[in-house]
Amino acid sequence: MQIALPLHYRSAAGESDFFVSDANRDAVGMLDRWGDWLQPRLLLTGPPAAGKSHLARVFAARSSAIIHDDLDRHRDEETVFHAWNAATEEHPLLLVARTPPRDWGIGLPDLASRLAATPAVTIQSPDDALLAAVLAKQFRDRGLAVGPDVVGWLTTRIERSFAAAATAADMLDQAALAQGRAITVPLARGVLEAQMGLEF
Repeated sequence: MQIALPLHYRSAAGESDFFVSDANRDAVGMLDRWGDWLQPRLLLTGPPAAGKSHLARVFAARSSAIIHDDLDRHRDEETVFHAWNAATEEHPLLLVARTPPRDWGIGLPDLASRLAATPAVTIQSPDDALLAAVLAKQFRDRGLAVGPDVVGWLTTRIERSFAAAATAADMLDQAALAQGRAITVPLARGVLEAQMGLEF
């Protein structure tokens, strides 16, 4: 029997790996038109595992932007304040977080006022098309060949969130390795019933 080792996989993060749907179209469009921004700064928010960091890396590669990620959880307020002031059209600033700045508990008043004046765009919770694409990418990043029947089955049964897609892919990867089986709908059904408490 194979033992499922807790190995970390490296996510594909190229532009071709980012799937555009109604849930993230506004964010993608805003970053595509960065030369038209009224100021060289933008705040990108969205739920966990929504592809914010992926999109930010693609944007940085295309625009020479300065990126500050995960700001709702980890930040040096002085550093962010100076980055906001230093942003230029040649080096725009992209601020990335799960929630808007009003929820961060900012202690530096000058930073709070600047962030309040920063244009923002949000990635919404995934629609069916995006959730299916995220699931397929999660499996592909792990080197797993999973059929569209499995992806379609999961899309209509897991929680409609990016985090749930990542969790489901990880659980199925571990189960398939431990049991020496391919990822099929019966395997997915068993895993979701056993580990997520779902009933079908």
